[in-house]
Amino acid sequence: MASQQGTVDFLVDQFAAAGVVSARKMFGEYAIYCDGKMFALVCDDRLFIKPTAAAKAWLGEPMEAPPYPQAKPWYVVAGDHWDDREWLAELARRTAAELPPPAARKKRK
Repeated sequence: MASQQGTVDFLVDQFAAAGVVSARKMFGEYAIYCDGKMFALVCDDRLFIKPTAAAKAWLGEPMEAPPYPQAKPWYVVAGDHWDDREWLAELARRTAAELPPPAARKKRK
């Protein structure tokens, strides 16, 4: 079951205070970026955060699950946190800060 566009739009809006937040459709699901760094996935209308030490510290004891078959486990953010804009924005900031900058794309000839 693919994620609904409305769910992704809501989450992007909730994360907006973290920086430049956008979503990109990938294989029927969505990747969420903060300042150019992919930090979250929305799969089957569930929010998954890239596992980092900062995210784990902010989440406490996070539930882990693979966002799609044969993927490594990511942290699952329960729906009861989705309405707390400040909490989600801080989660995005902390997670993205720990991730490396995106790799430069090679120009095609």
